[in-house]
Amino acid sequence: MTDAPMREVVQRGLWFEEFEEGVRYLHRPGRTVTEADNVLFTTLTMNPQPLHLDAAWSAGQPFGQRLVNSLFTLSTLVGQSVGQLTQGTLVANLGFGEVAFPHPVFIGDTLYGESVVESKRESASRPGQGVVVLAHTARNQDGIVVATASRTMLVWTREAGERQAVADGEASA
Repeated sequence: MTDAPMREVVQRGLWFEEFEEGVRYLHRPGRTVTEADNVLFTTLTMNPQPLHLDAAWSAGQPFGQRLVNSLFTLSTLVGQSVGQLTQGTLVANLGFGEVAFPHPVFIGDTLYGESVVESKRESASRPGQGVVVLAHTARNQDGIVVATASRTMLVWTREAGERQAVADGEASA
């Protein structure tokens, strides 16, 4: 082995040019939701809903048990996409479109996320950046859809992103 510097590869998401419309990206591994996840998220966000916190009360409700906080489900779904799609390449989230929770999530369920690129276009007002719209879907361990969301985001183009990384002192490979 020589004393030459070793090539380094930094994990990153996709540059604007790498997003392909109509492609479905599967985010793995899944994430099994624990009681601690649900209680911590619910209390951190100051949500006193007994449907998330009170097992005895929830037992008498239509689902017969506590439901996982739906915003935890949405946050987990978006979080599962980061390493594969936006880590280090995202400029900003621009917003969420329709969000739906068609089936409840229970403690012990495992969430599997996927994202489809619905559209993309270069930004007219921000050179070196592009607007990407994703359709996120979360399924449980049985393949049942438990959450969907449309997300619009601003992403660096490769050239501008690499230039930014150099300016920030990061190595990119």
